[in-house]
Amino acid sequence: MDTADRAHAPVVVAIDGPSGSGKSTVSRAVAARLGLSFLDTGAMYRAMTWWMLANDVDVTDAEAVAVACGKPVIVSGTDADGPTITVDGQDVSGPIRGPEVTAQVSAVAAVPAVRARLVELQRGCAEVAERGIVAEGRDMGTVVFPQATVKVFLTASEAARAERRAAELRAKGVDEATIVAMAADLARRDAADSSRETAPLAQAADAVLVDTSELTLEQVIDRIAALVEERAGLSSV
Repeated sequence: MDTADRAHAPVVVAIDGPSGSGKSTVSRAVAARLGLSFLDTGAMYRAMTWWMLANDVDVTDAEAVAVACGKPVIVSGTDADGPTITVDGQDVSGPIRGPEVTAQVSAVAAVPAVRARLVELQRGCAEVAERGIVAEGRDMGTVVFPQATVKVFLTASEAARAERRAAELRAKGVDEATIVAMAADLARRDAADSSRETAPLAQAADAVLVDTSELTLEQVIDRIAALVEERAGLSSV
């Protein structure tokens, strides 16, 4: 496909990586710069987990989770300037970031029925994105969008990721004891997501690896935006 054709085709940018690598911030900024939609797929799994907990579903019981996962109506707003996430019409953007959801989301995300339901919703979001979409998560390039225009795998050292997450939590006024506990949980979640049988966290064979440990946020955004512009024939808006 030549540059002219690519300029008129919907663009899908798949950005994967572990917690604390900067996926959400970078993906949203790249989408805003290039005039694309933005999809935080992690928020969708968190929303599903929040609904399970709110409705007293035992999240350690994979069969119970599988039976219940078709019930909640999860809607992701894809405006990069103000993404939203609702469950049954309720804004859950705040509650899904709490420690209880964080502790349980990997277990819920490992259930094949949950992944099948949310992958369908994720692909639906891409289909209605007129110019294209930047989707971030853990299996965007390997499972959800295997034919993505651009695939990126963001990573960073464990120390860098832990420090970034701690700084983010401090900025939100979270107490130090909770920060320490959540930092310790970072490695556990990555291990669980990388070792699950269904759609594990992994770098796609054709993804560009970007280690953000020693890069500024702007440097990462510039690098990925330039890659998308080159491969998709897009320009910044």
